[in-house]
Amino acid sequence: MARADGRLSHDLMPGEKAPQDACGVFGVWAPGEEVARLAYFGLYALQHRGQESAGIAASTGEQILVYKDMGLVSQVFDEASLQGLRGHVAIGHTRYSTTGASQWENAQPTLGATAAGTVALAHNGNLTNTAHLRRLVAERYGAAAGAEIARGNTTDTALVTALLTGDLDHTLEATAMEVLPLLCGAFSLVFMDESTLYAARDPHGVRPLVLGRLERGWVVASETTALDIVGASSVREVEPGELVAIDADGLRVSRFAPATPTGCVFEYVYLARPDTTIAGRPVHEARVEMGRRLAREHPVEADLVIPVPESGTPAAIGYADASGIPYGQGLVKNSYVGRTFIQPSQTIRQLGIRLKLNPLRSVIAGKRLVVVDDSIVRGNTQRALVRMLREAGAAEVHVRISSPPVKWPCFYGIDFASRAELVASGLAVREVCASIGADSLGHISLDGMVEAAAQPRERLCTACFTGSYPAGLPDDVRLTGQAAGAQQGQLELDVPAPSVPAPSVPAPSVPAPSAL
Repeated sequence: MARADGRLSHDLMPGEKAPQDACGVFGVWAPGEEVARLAYFGLYALQHRGQESAGIAASTGEQILVYKDMGLVSQVFDEASLQGLRGHVAIGHTRYSTTGASQWENAQPTLGATAAGTVALAHNGNLTNTAHLRRLVAERYGAAAGAEIARGNTTDTALVTALLTGDLDHTLEATAMEVLPLLCGAFSLVFMDESTLYAARDPHGVRPLVLGRLERGWVVASETTALDIVGASSVREVEPGELVAIDADGLRVSRFAPATPTGCVFEYVYLARPDTTIAGRPVHEARVEMGRRLAREHPVEADLVIPVPESGTPAAIGYADASGIPYGQGLVKNSYVGRTFIQPSQTIRQLGIRLKLNPLRSVIAGKRLVVVDDSIVRGNTQRALVRMLREAGAAEVHVRISSPPVKWPCFYGIDFASRAELVASGLAVREVCASIGADSLGHISLDGMVEAAAQPRERLCTACFTGSYPAGLPDDVRLTGQAAGAQQGQLELDVPAPSVPAPSVPAPSVPAPSAL
């Protein structure tokens, strides 16, 4: 699935799925403002985090209306739908599915009823103890009621909503303080009732979540870039293990678990927008520094450094700066290739990457190239890219990657392939180099990547590179081999069968605002 804004569109061959983050979330409490419109623009800034569905819930203080559908933010909402979402508090969500099918029923925000009113919830991340949570839902509601709650919705988010709305004797805030410690894995949540906006982040802080200030209110969002677009000033990150509540009485904070920060390092490499800041580190600066360190770790004699646009651009700038090799544009990206339900013919499929990128022959002909990209997952795209550059006349093609080899799947909200599909899990770097047809291949070291992120090693999750999972593994997961740092007995030897993901075409739907 291609990203709508063109980022990492190179990582998609026809019929092939690129690694994606689970979602983007946004929340706003601002009496007197058009909160649904603010949520719309906030989601627009977060569109790179998910393109399958989008939704906004808004409250007038008496009822919550929600509008959601499959598609991009600009496809889901129009002026009429935004006009129907009035109130002083709103939450929004843009989704890429890592848990649950890509279907309308799984679009967010989700809704649930309590004795006092309604709860709407949006989630970024992935929970690892869903089997346990399903049992809790069944115990709380009864087996039949629990099955009915989950019917049609296969996400972990639906389970959290059910648990938050199952206690009729306590306030939503008190119930949240009981439910949040039960959740394992990665979660950055925004949720609301008729009057109050809430935000919560898992004790590891795997996925980002930031707090911003408006002149007449507050904003929470997955990335600081969403604060920028609505004119909010950045206050701070929502701390790991923290619940934030915002209402007419102001902002209050509760801690539901001790903080053990291990934020996802892949946010710096690939997921976050380059104009975002995470833990005080501007993402663009981190990526440029990764390129500089990559040049020092893997030098090569060459004539031109070119990026694989757009994700490889900052690292390519850094590589050129540190190496002294000129930087140039050798590939042109088609900015209008986004989500499409028209499948390519076999002829077009064979052309492969040309749907996304085309070489500037006059620039690269006869040149020794350094081609900089952010990651290699399956290797199919890089193989096609190297072949295309050679056909365009490149004398040599040296591939440089601004992340270490991806060897392990992610269970915290990135849709990485199984180990059988990750090319680096079964091949050494020199073998991957031969497989993609490059003259040489170099990855940044783990230490170099971490140092470029400017965060202490112990405060970063590097599971996809090391197999060390700080927030634990799902109960039913079996991985090939022994993952570093995993608890004994959690992993069994098992080689999952290779699979080739097929694009899914969601059924069209015509949503209408709903209220509980």
